[in-house]
Amino acid sequence: MASSMSYVEFVMEQLAGAGTITCRRMFGEYGLYCDGKYFACVCNDRLLVKITAPGEALLPDCPRGVPYEGGGEMLLPDAEDRETLTELARVTCAALPEKKKKAARVKAAADTRDKIDYKKTEKHLYLPRTPAIVEVPEMVFFAVDGQGDPNISPDYAAAMELLYGMSFTVKMSRMGGEAPAGYFEYVVPPLEGLWWTDEPGFDGRAPADKSAFRWTSLIRQPPFVDEAVFAWARARLAEKKPDLDVSRVRFWRWREGLCAHVLHVGPYDTESASIDRLEAFLQGEGYEADFSGERRHHEIYLGDPRRTAPEKLRTVIRHPVRKRA
Repeated sequence: MASSMSYVEFVMEQLAGAGTITCRRMFGEYGLYCDGKYFACVCNDRLLVKITAPGEALLPDCPRGVPYEGGGEMLLPDAEDRETLTELARVTCAALPEKKKKAARVKAAADTRDKIDYKKTEKHLYLPRTPAIVEVPEMVFFAVDGQGDPNISPDYAAAMELLYGMSFTVKMSRMGGEAPAGYFEYVVPPLEGLWWTDEPGFDGRAPADKSAFRWTSLIRQPPFVDEAVFAWARARLAEKKPDLDVSRVRFWRWREGLCAHVLHVGPYDTESASIDRLEAFLQGEGYEADFSGERRHHEIYLGDPRRTAPEKLRTVIRHPVRKRA
């Protein structure tokens, strides 16, 4: 199974502190370069790093694997551990021999422009260290609406494929020479979800029957994405994946307004404790929840449940609020 571009992008983000990270297609998978030096690859959604003496010293118990049948053995580090991964990339590249001429050309050609990562440039929106009141400005999103239990709903799985397919069609447009006007390098923002049920005032505490969920899944887009770019991306995705119902995805300009949020760490089913903490904060600050047909319980997913242990998942829980009368 070929690696997904979303996983390659995730790995590149994790490695960003080691230098200029670029990727190149190799035999249907992806080779990774740090400042022009090949040091790792992504195969079957696994990160494999070249074995060097400093790398082995840094991670003596690191598991090993091969990228393909007959390939040489490589390290299989934990891609979730950004700090260790960055250090591994640094010591590995320092130990690898220089390519006298080609490496210099590759480095010179590498795109050294900083990528915009909204999780870093707008930490007040994505990484609340404590419960906080926040004014959320207008943003651009791709969104898909649906209903049902997200753990088992084919509707929800299809929504994920649509949102990531659309988002990466726009992000990778530069590689095909079709970048929209105003394009800049950026990290695809995290998945978000608005959740409610037919009962008014849903605050995020999961109902006993999760099939009662109604939801809007969404991914933020850079400001250069407008309705024309949306239409182009939807047409491109329909060409690449004709079995997808691209009519489900919509373009949405949304200003969320006055909200309160808190960072929840742990499984999704334990969010009630963090919601209690958020409510206690609101009481102390003179605010109250302001749920309505337009203002919903909102979650921002900073971890991938397929690759992150449940106890390490990070989710921003955001509620619409108003000043208490």
